[in-house]
Amino acid sequence: MAQAVTHILVPLILIALFRDFYWKRRKNAKNSFPLHYVLIAGLSGILPDIDLVLYWIFGSFGLSVEAIHRTFTHSIFFPLVFLILFFVLKNGKIPGLGRHKLKINVICLMIAFGSFVHLILDAVVTGKIIPLYPLNNYVVGLNIVQYLPQTLQGLAMPTLDGILLIIWLVYLEWKHKIGDFI
Repeated sequence: MAQAVTHILVPLILIALFRDFYWKRRKNAKNSFPLHYVLIAGLSGILPDIDLVLYWIFGSFGLSVEAIHRTFTHSIFFPLVFLILFFVLKNGKIPGLGRHKLKINVICLMIAFGSFVHLILDAVVTGKIIPLYPLNNYVVGLNIVQYLPQTLQGLAMPTLDGILLIIWLVYLEWKHKIGDFI
């Protein structure tokens, strides 16, 4: 499976690019997409691995990691729940959260996006998922790391983490001038 840093940085970078190059160019878009949404999408990229916490709890009762990990939270239904909440709460009269007036429905959309990116990363990069669990046991996955030479397979994910972190930091300096705050 992709490592935690990759699961966080990929949705973080994708939503930041969306925000900075698409959303901000729209009319009346000023400050309507706070950076907090980018953070929520990034942190949501690790959310499907919450099932590992369940393994820590229930593993002592004899359940294997395979019985818990990559089951419901790694199915398409996990991000779908948050996507449905996005639409259900869209017309609701829920006040904005915090001083930045974050909308609960947009928070649900960011969670759905980050979770979905997690599923794609797990299926494509390192392993397999059961997208329709518990309805069907059909397994999907490319596991492209397995096609690397054996000596490089163990280095692939830490290297990807490092590359993504460098890309993120360079992007922050280039687009948001974070050096001004140091």
